[in-house]
Amino acid sequence: MDGLLKIPDKFTAICQDMVDVLADVFRVPAALIRRLRLFDLEVFSANHSAPHPYTIGKRSPLRAYYCHRVVETGKRLLVANAQQDGGWTGNTDVQAGMIAYLGLPLFWPDKEVFGTICVLDSQENRFENPLERALESFRTAVEAQLTIIYKEFAEERRLETILDSLTEGIIVHDTERRIQFFNKAAEAITGYAKQEVVGKDCHKAFGQPFCGGRCAFEHGCPDCLDSLYYPLNILTKNGEPRRIEMALSGRQDPVGNLLGVIASFRDVTDITGLKIQVGDLDSFAGIVGRDAKMLQLYRQIQELGTNDYPVHIFGETGTGKELVATAIHNDSRRGGGPFVPVNCAALPEGVLESELFGHVKGAFTGAIRDKKGRFELAHKGSLFLDEVADLPKVVQARLLRVLQEGTFERVGDDKVTSVDVRIISASNRNLKQAVEKGHFRQDLYYRINVVPIEMPPLRKRKKDIPLLLEHFLKQARQEGQRSAGVSKEALALIIQYQWPGNVRELQSAVRFALVKSRGRIIRPEDLPMELQQCRQDRPTPGPTRKLDAEGVQNALTQTGGNKAKAARLLGVGRATLYRFLADRPSAS
Repeated sequence: MDGLLKIPDKFTAICQDMVDVLADVFRVPAALIRRLRLFDLEVFSANHSAPHPYTIGKRSPLRAYYCHRVVETGKRLLVANAQQDGGWTGNTDVQAGMIAYLGLPLFWPDKEVFGTICVLDSQENRFENPLERALESFRTAVEAQLTIIYKEFAEERRLETILDSLTEGIIVHDTERRIQFFNKAAEAITGYAKQEVVGKDCHKAFGQPFCGGRCAFEHGCPDCLDSLYYPLNILTKNGEPRRIEMALSGRQDPVGNLLGVIASFRDVTDITGLKIQVGDLDSFAGIVGRDAKMLQLYRQIQELGTNDYPVHIFGETGTGKELVATAIHNDSRRGGGPFVPVNCAALPEGVLESELFGHVKGAFTGAIRDKKGRFELAHKGSLFLDEVADLPKVVQARLLRVLQEGTFERVGDDKVTSVDVRIISASNRNLKQAVEKGHFRQDLYYRINVVPIEMPPLRKRKKDIPLLLEHFLKQARQEGQRSAGVSKEALALIIQYQWPGNVRELQSAVRFALVKSRGRIIRPEDLPMELQQCRQDRPTPGPTRKLDAEGVQNALTQTGGNKAKAARLLGVGRATLYRFLADRPSAS
C-alpha cells in the first residue's frame, strides 16, 4: 500500500514530533520504521536527542533488526535483555548496544502492515508498562492519520478509475505546470504514455506547450482562471496532426486559491473530416457556406493548423479574406497569441514603414516617443498583411529581410529586434501578374505565397446565398432588429444578382432591406436598386442551370461517385443532376 501513494509531509512531521517526545520523556531512543514492498524497511523517523543506530531515510531489508520481526508477524515484540536471549545473536541493534526493545505494529485500515513504532535501550527494559501505554497512544494517533490518508488515497484511486473510463482525454497539472494525471484516453489521443508525461512540465513533456499560444500558464501562474473552451490542433508523439476540442477550468482549494487546472479534450479529427467529406457542414470557424469550394477551403484551414507556413489569400473584394486569415490564426497553435492586421493600401510609404517596424523617439518629426511596430505587437502570433500587393518597393525589401532572418530595426534605431511571427497576406489582385509587371518582388512573392488560397466569388457559390441570408438575419435579430424573413420573389432576385461586392455587399443589402421592410417580410421592392434593376433585366423564363462542371466533379469526387449523395451535396434534386450529366458527359 505505502509504495502506491505519497505520504504527506504533514504526517511525516507529526511522526517525527512523537518519536522526539517519546525519547525525551523516557530517555531512550525511539523510531518509526515503515514497511516497503517485499518487507523491505525504511527508517521513517527517529529521535534527535538520544543516540541510536538508525539513519532517517535509510532503506534496506533490515532483517537483522528487531523491527523486522514486528513487521513480518504483525505482532507486538518485547525483548527485555537480548544478551540473555540467545535468539538475538548477530542482531544489528544488539551490536550497536541496544539490548532492550519494545515495538508495536502499525496498520492501514485494510489491516495491511504499515510499519512499527519502537523504543530501544542500552540497558535492560525498565519501563515496560509505561512504555507500552505510550506506544499504544502513539499507535492510535498514527493509525488515525493513516485512516485519513487511506481514505483520500482510495477516493483518488476511485476518481482515477472513473476518469480512465472516460472517452475524453483528461490532463491535470499544478500551478508549476507539472502534470499530475493523464488518463487512458489522453494516451490514446496524443500517443504519449502516462509514465512519459506525469511529473513533467506540460511545456516540455510534449516538446512544446500542449495548448499552444492559448496556455494560461505560459508566463507563470495566473491569479485566477475562468472556464475556457476552444478547438486546438496538436501533433501526436508520432507527428500525426489531430484536431481536438478542449475544455479547461481551474482547480481551487476550499479558500479559493488556484491549485492548477483540469483539462478535458476529445478528438474530433475524423468527425470534422467526415462532415467536410460528405458536405454536412454549414459553417467552419465563423465562415458560412457549404458549397464544394467552401468545403475545400475548410479542409485547407484545418490542414494549416499544425504548421506555421506563410499563407497568401487571393480573392475579390468582399469575399471574406480577413475572416479566413483570422480562422487560420485561431485554428493554429498560435490561436491564443495576437492577431495583428495591417491594411497596406491605407497607409502612405513613410507611415507604413513606421507602422510595421516601429520607431524610436526623435527618428523623424513627430516621433515624440518610442513606438512598437506591428511586427513586435504580433510576436508569438500572426501578422495579417491585407492588400499586400500595394506595398512600396522599399518596404517590400525590408519585409523580405524580416522573413528571411526574423530580425529588424525600428526606424531611427540600430538595435536589432527578433520576432516570432506567422505571415498571412491577402490581395484582391493577382500577385503573379504583379511580379510579371515588375510591381512586386519575385523573391518576396515566393516567401509569402507558400500556401496559396483562392477565395471563390459569391456568384460561383450561389447555393450558399440562402445560408448567408439566414446568418445575417439571425445576427440582426440578436441585435434587436425585427424581421419576418425573405419572400420567394426577393430570394429569387438575390440569387440571380451577380454580387460584384460579394458577401460584404450581400450583408449591406440585407441591412438595407431590413430598414426598408420595417419588420415585415422582405419583398423585391425592399431590396437595393441594383437588385431591383436585376429584375427588370431578367431574361424570359426558361430552364435555369444551378450547376457547373467543376462543382459537379468536386461533389462526385467527395462522394466517391455516388450521384444521390452528390445531388444532396450540391443542393439539387437527383433528376437535375442526371439531366446535367446527360448534357455534359465529360463532367462525370
